[in-house]
Amino acid sequence: MAPLLLAQAKPVLVPDVSQRSIEIVYSFTGADLLLFGAILYPGGRVPAGERPADIVVVVKGPTQSILVREKEKVAGIWVNAARTRYRSAPSFYAIASSRPIGELVDERTRAIYELGLDSLQLSPVSTAPAEEQARFGRGLVELKARSGLYIETPRAVEITDGVLYRARVTIPARVPVGRFTAETFLIRDGRVLAAAVRDIDIRKSGFERFVARAAERSSILYGLTAVLLSVSLGWFAGWVARRV
Repeated sequence: MAPLLLAQAKPVLVPDVSQRSIEIVYSFTGADLLLFGAILYPGGRVPAGERPADIVVVVKGPTQSILVREKEKVAGIWVNAARTRYRSAPSFYAIASSRPIGELVDERTRAIYELGLDSLQLSPVSTAPAEEQARFGRGLVELKARSGLYIETPRAVEITDGVLYRARVTIPARVPVGRFTAETFLIRDGRVLAAAVRDIDIRKSGFERFVARAAERSSILYGLTAVLLSVSLGWFAGWVARRV
């Protein structure tokens, strides 16, 4: 009975998000996503005499294949040199925690749960040396962070009375569409005690959705329409210029 009693003694996370679905329209400038929830302890009370637990929330977008090129200056001109492809890099990654990740878990645990920008499992396809792969990995993370698609905010999770928690994650305007996941981790004494996941759908709506579907389902017709529209607009602009 001992293993069963120990399993029952573990706390349980009850997470939720402010928006299960985010629609992107022409006026979309980003969204402020609220992640909140409660920690349910056995007996309904926070254990006395134990260190307070910490909360980490991670929002991930769908994975994608990404090709990273390194620029090199040749004869005064910047050209593409070495390159590395990553098989499953997250299109969006945001992590918020009650304390810095380095103070909560060790490097091995961070790698297992992908906690932190320096612990992402990017799955490089290249057989280049480890030093070169690490350099390209840092470059990819830096580029994504500059564009607001990779975010790390320590001390951004507020915990009230050791039970209720909340955190805000900013979704940028250029966020990709697809099925996102919001993961919540309960950590104490360097161990992950509990975890829970909620799904978030980000999709285009209105005219943007119509254009995206047309480009995906009827690519040839979409391309011809785009060329015809460009030619027509160019001709109209020239006609207006001659009249003026």
